[in-house]
Amino acid sequence: MDVQQTHFSAQEIAGLARRIDRPIVLVGMMGVGKSSVGKRLASLLNCPFVDADEEIERSAQMGIPEIFEMYGEDYFRDGERRVIARLIDETDGCRVIATGGGAFCNAETRALILDRALTIWLDSEVDTLVERTARKDNRPLLKDGEPREILARLREERRPHYSQAPIHVLSGPGPHVQTINKVLQGISQWL
Repeated sequence: MDVQQTHFSAQEIAGLARRIDRPIVLVGMMGVGKSSVGKRLASLLNCPFVDADEEIERSAQMGIPEIFEMYGEDYFRDGERRVIARLIDETDGCRVIATGGGAFCNAETRALILDRALTIWLDSEVDTLVERTARKDNRPLLKDGEPREILARLREERRPHYSQAPIHVLSGPGPHVQTINKVLQGISQWL
């Protein structure tokens, strides 16, 4: 379901939060705003927020770029799947989980998320992704090449996976509050 923007009152948000009985998992490309939108969404819904990448780094006791460099992407994706499963298992009710950009492309991880969470695909145009990912220097998949080309290729390769999420929200270059309102509308329609 593609979502249009609607504004919610505090009372409507509280009512929506009471209806959420499973974790909300945000999927999509790096730079789409999963962590920043996720933190604000969790705050509005008065539920915990967790960033799966931060949990992976905590569990591994090293940064994601280091994991990629030392062990490779396959090893990272296996650890990522186990961490996401734990985060979902630990949740009884509302919790917002931001995943890494490639997490939902793993068939096991995707099946787990689709089965046990409310899944939202945050999507952006390539120009927006390029601008946002340029703010950080911790993106291993962007190290070896031109970021615009890599992001455009990854976005197209991953689209079939992301499109399996029942809620699709376009995150534009404007303030995240616009995206958050669309997410709330998507959750409201899904419930």
